[in-house]
Amino acid sequence: MRFIRCRSRLVGVVAVTAVVAAVPAATVLTAISAPAAVGCSVRYAVTSQWPGGFGASVSVDNLGDPLTGWRLTWSFTAGQAITQLWNGSASQSGAQVSVTNASWNGVVATGGRVEFGFNGSWNNSTNPAPTGFALNGTACTGGVTSTSSTSRTTTTSTTSRSTTTTSRSTTTTTTSTPVGNRPCDLYAAGGTPCVAAHSTTRALYRSYSGALYQVRRASDSTTRDIGVITAGGAADAATQDSFCSGTTCLITIIYDQSGRGNHLTQAPPGAFRGPAPGGYDNLANATAAPTTVYGSRAYGVYVAPGTGYRNNGATGTATGDQPEGMYAIFDGTHYNGGCCFDYGNAERNSRDNGNGTMEAIYFGNCTVWGRGTGNGPWVMADLENGLFSGVNTGYNANTPTVSHRYLTTILKGEPNHWATRGGNAQAGGLSTYYDGRRPNVSGYNPMKKEGAIILGTGGDNSISGRGTFYEGAMTYGYPSNATEDAVQADIVAAGYR
Repeated sequence: MRFIRCRSRLVGVVAVTAVVAAVPAATVLTAISAPAAVGCSVRYAVTSQWPGGFGASVSVDNLGDPLTGWRLTWSFTAGQAITQLWNGSASQSGAQVSVTNASWNGVVATGGRVEFGFNGSWNNSTNPAPTGFALNGTACTGGVTSTSSTSRTTTTSTTSRSTTTTSRSTTTTTTSTPVGNRPCDLYAAGGTPCVAAHSTTRALYRSYSGALYQVRRASDSTTRDIGVITAGGAADAATQDSFCSGTTCLITIIYDQSGRGNHLTQAPPGAFRGPAPGGYDNLANATAAPTTVYGSRAYGVYVAPGTGYRNNGATGTATGDQPEGMYAIFDGTHYNGGCCFDYGNAERNSRDNGNGTMEAIYFGNCTVWGRGTGNGPWVMADLENGLFSGVNTGYNANTPTVSHRYLTTILKGEPNHWATRGGNAQAGGLSTYYDGRRPNVSGYNPMKKEGAIILGTGGDNSISGRGTFYEGAMTYGYPSNATEDAVQADIVAAGYR
């Protein structure tokens, strides 16, 4: 979208119990530790592939005793090599690969799951799944084996017999995370899987236990990944608070939870240059948008004018006239009339490549290209060279002013058909604002989407918009209203406050 300034408005508990009864005899007390049970199953999937490269996701289910650290090993069989990995650390010697936990995902409960993803290289001929997966040295067969470890302690007393009762030490984290599917589980169940999933507040898959985002502190430029408290749960904001104590932090990466590696990083210069060195956009202050989700503190992404994130090399996203869907949760009270606070599909060269080359959610009260009822703000579609509230350029009566503190926004498109929906992210369902054919001006049917991902800017890096982003995802395929209604129910259950 062109850089046009519209009217602005600022709008762990450990318990050990000992019982001693005095008796007139000596005793020997022997403590024997229980055997350690080790078991695992692994799911390996190639999520995307291109000449010379591929992306893969790996999930490991812990079937044995709780882990306080993990190392997964395997062997490639066709010359593959890891080039980039997230949610862990990798080393490779020939065909042998070893992946160890990151600082925040080493603890895995019995029945828990840990996930990581990577990009790799291949021979362009065959790309079979690896063999010989082993967790901490034990083969992952889907069963459980026991490894005995015995310690013996002898205590002698001439005056009393000691009887010791010890409860097993446990560490407990109390959360109010509800069970059930998360947005991207629901999209997958509906046949329209997420190809990008971004959030700084919570996991968007029920089993996701990886990093949500990365922060960099000003005092020494050190970075830290911020994960979740529990799989499928809220962000571990306490780690950020500790790491950033006494200084300021910026959000440097918003990780893609889908396993495709479609992470969002500092937006590069495009048709318009950002205010940061080299023409890049600014990064968001990591504490400027505090919120609560699942009863835990978290932080959103506060986008002031000049702030932006982007991925021009995204994989798996819709291109051309392919179908897609997307949702995002915004702060409905933080907006302006600048162009353009967007989240979604955009040009890969950060330029205006013509009508129909992007498809992104816009939120604000700009009236240059389109508007709805009232004074705004409105949920509209940025399709490049037009913000559309319906089939017409300009005014469309079905798109209302919406300003919920937490606002669910939805956009989806397929050949000669698109829709916008929205609702209160704290209560209730979704309303459909528009559902019909493509705009009645040339260049939008068929669409010419390019598949990059933007947050906070227009497709050509227009940077005068403002807003706050909490979470969002993009799908391949046109989601049903029923799927989106289920996503909205999960959003409400998250308890944004």
